Amino acid sequence: MHLQSYKEFTVWQKAMELATEVYHLTRLLPKFETYGIGDQMRRAAVSIPSNIAEGQGRNSVREFIHFLAIARGSQNELETQLLLCVKLDYFKQEEVSTALNLCVEVSKMLNTLIKKIRAGLDHS
Repeated sequence: MHLQSYKEFTVWQKAMELATEVYHLTRLLPKFETYGIGDQMRRAAVSIPSNIAEGQGRNSVREFIHFLAIARGSQNELETQLLLCVKLDYFKQEEVSTALNLCVEVSKMLNTLIKKIRAGLDHS
């Protein structure tokens, strides 16, 4: 499984959509949270497509899996932060539904990609 570029991975494209959505959402946070949870959310969101790209660029299947796992961790972190923002009444559930749906989608895609790559390792 070797694609020309990380940009060809649907999971990277979805992760970019998610990061964009998070940047839009964090503009709605209270000003006092701009440098608190807002920064953490943006960092976690950017980390997802960044780690997919970095892992694919390493030209090592094992390293790629490692970076995909880091991306999955960042996705879990971001999902937690979005849910916390709802609990803190910073956002209404409807406001974060697109981002949360993208989190679920990206998570499933990362899990599938990791499994496919590992299966390829087992057969080589």
